[in-house]
Amino acid sequence: MDTTVLARRIEAAQRLLAERSIDFLFVAPSSDLIYLFGYPAHASERLALLIIPRTGRPQFVVPVLERSRADAQASLVDIRTWEETVQPVNLVGDIVRSVPRPTIAVSDQMWSVFLVRMLEVIPDATFVSGTSVLRELRMVKDQEELDRLRWAAAMADAAWEEFVATARLTGKTERQAAEELTELRAKHGLEIHGIGICASGPNSAAPHHITGDRVIQPGDTVIFDFGGKHEHYSADVTRTVHIGEPDDEYRRVYDIVLRANEAALAAVRPGVACQDIDRAARKVITDAGYGEYFIHRVGHGLGLDGHEEPYLVEGNTLPLQVGMVFSDEPGIYIPGLFGVRIEDAVVVTEHGGERLNHCSRELTVME
Repeated sequence: MDTTVLARRIEAAQRLLAERSIDFLFVAPSSDLIYLFGYPAHASERLALLIIPRTGRPQFVVPVLERSRADAQASLVDIRTWEETVQPVNLVGDIVRSVPRPTIAVSDQMWSVFLVRMLEVIPDATFVSGTSVLRELRMVKDQEELDRLRWAAAMADAAWEEFVATARLTGKTERQAAEELTELRAKHGLEIHGIGICASGPNSAAPHHITGDRVIQPGDTVIFDFGGKHEHYSADVTRTVHIGEPDDEYRRVYDIVLRANEAALAAVRPGVACQDIDRAARKVITDAGYGEYFIHRVGHGLGLDGHEEPYLVEGNTLPLQVGMVFSDEPGIYIPGLFGVRIEDAVVVTEHGGERLNHCSRELTVME
């Protein structure tokens, strides 16, 4: 990742620290660390920690065995290594003691074991959540991030279109169907982490069904919720298909969910509250008599994480800004029968919402 971009992000973080009277931002291995430092470290029992002060040069605490990887970012930070026989939080304490009674903002994905030790080593510090800083930095995507999200969405679309054209689902298990789609996602260039959701028949009424060994049968509704990453940025798309010709109720429910998806998109524009996007989709479903079966928010932010800020849910009055990216995924789930969900990624532009996914949202019958 371009170090000029990373330096700009670190400077923006420092401006927010100054505005909020926070002395340090601690960033553990996570998507936050990738965003600010371009370093895809994995969380483990060995402490790696980016320390961004309100002013001055950041420092990166890292085990000595990972020093060679960290050197690629040495222009951005001072690298402080620790040996296997020492307690790394003591090094952290030495770094922050230059500020009496410091206020330290901590990224959400830091392991609690490290934070507990820091409370002991830096007893005069006040620890606060880093969400207020990191959320503001990451919610609005820059052009480089948008380009990666567009590519990820396009790859997911291409995989789905080939899947619909070639797959034969009857007689396969959910797992086998999901694995077939996973192979196509990889073929079209996505980095894959997991096989996603394939929920068939009555299982489709569970929004977060765990893909299993149920055999797909004629007459089934089948939900596929899938994605992948392109240069760390996520795709997230859901499509629902029917095995054989559907009955009138399925057609009615599918049409309602499609109209709710379109209503949410139409409501997107800068300055509109996040909750109003949820309300727009929910009104369509409620007015059609299925409100009790729409049991989750209409969307979540999308970027380095598959779920991140902003969340499109009742009670969130945060206004949309140009560059925010999130899912538009209304659904109806009728227990014991079937569910329907249609999900696209959407970016806020000056003129409204723009879909990043373009694979067909029309009712699809397979086999």
